[in-house]
Amino acid sequence: MPIVVQKYGGSSVADVEKLRRVALRVKQTRERGYQVVVVVSARGDTTDELLALAKQVSADPPRRELDMLLTCGERISMALLSMALQEMGVPAISFTGSQSGIITNDVHSQARIVEVRPYRIEEELARGQVVIVAGYQGVSTRREVTTLGRGGSDTTAVALAAALGAEACEIYSDVDGIFSADPRVVPDARKLESLSYDEMQELASAGAKVLNAQAVEFAKARGIVIQARTAHGQGTGTRVEQGTPGVTGVKGVTAEGEMAVLSAVGAPARVAQVLEFLDARAVRGRALAFDGLLGREGRVFIAVPLQDVHGLQALQRELGERFGESVALREEVGAVTAVGAGINADWSLLRRALGVAEELGARVHAVHTSPLQLTLLVDKQHMKGLTSRLHREFLGA
Repeated sequence: MPIVVQKYGGSSVADVEKLRRVALRVKQTRERGYQVVVVVSARGDTTDELLALAKQVSADPPRRELDMLLTCGERISMALLSMALQEMGVPAISFTGSQSGIITNDVHSQARIVEVRPYRIEEELARGQVVIVAGYQGVSTRREVTTLGRGGSDTTAVALAAALGAEACEIYSDVDGIFSADPRVVPDARKLESLSYDEMQELASAGAKVLNAQAVEFAKARGIVIQARTAHGQGTGTRVEQGTPGVTGVKGVTAEGEMAVLSAVGAPARVAQVLEFLDARAVRGRALAFDGLLGREGRVFIAVPLQDVHGLQALQRELGERFGESVALREEVGAVTAVGAGINADWSLLRRALGVAEELGARVHAVHTSPLQLTLLVDKQHMKGLTSRLHREFLGA
């Protein structure tokens, strides 16, 4: 029998009624002749609530203990969904990430999957069971519980689909697929029927929250087609797959407000010390711009997503103690990004974007470009307006 992997986000399992609807969809998939593996996220705001609880105890929680705490959310979801399925007469069993064979490196809070050993899953599927897996988590090569970063349940689902040779990997959320912008910010945003792996990875890295960037990277490496669909309807969704060569143009505009911009002044060797400091604390950067000549003093700007920085005040204090006033972390700056193949084939789109920013009175602190993205760093107060205007400029009403 073919295998399908389905992943359900936290809002899809937020209450008992939604859990039952998910269980019914899983049951119907099984009745169509599939073996089903379901990956679940923590219910609703559980992860945020656990983080808030941790920060009442510690301003900068130890990453190992944070992983032990946060993995509880997905365990609650997996057990409840298994119970709901069994109430419907569907044989089901739930597994944690470690029980499922998700092996990661040793980095807490932002671990990466290095291997999947789905032996127990395969055994239970052969017995006719639906297998429910706690997403977002695994076990390191040193037998430590680890988490995969925000949105890591997507990565769990894609990794399992690859390891099991699944026919499909379906990612379910409250919206029917992936849109050209956040519909809450841009009412004219349109649903995209398909996206290339590269375009989706750039959108995810730039703040779009429908899919996890590492999951898309995993899917691309193993040729897994991702279907992004709504959990509460019958929409067509969006396919994420290998792109068509030669197809260019802006596909989407997104914004990232959960970030800070680190600026540092000094010679390249000094900048390298700052980067080493960030690496030692698992603080990743999304974009970097360096203004300076080789061997001379310059200024570096690093966009730092805050979703996995769980002790911002402690980080600021350590930066001051180590580097003094030459390094600053600014929280008032965010990023607005346009994504598409060939977006920087010439400077026309960047010129238009800068013109729109000027019309809005939005100061552009820095610009980052790549073959697939164009990012403007602006004050957070201008992010929504700039996102909407750039969407209109590049994609029409």
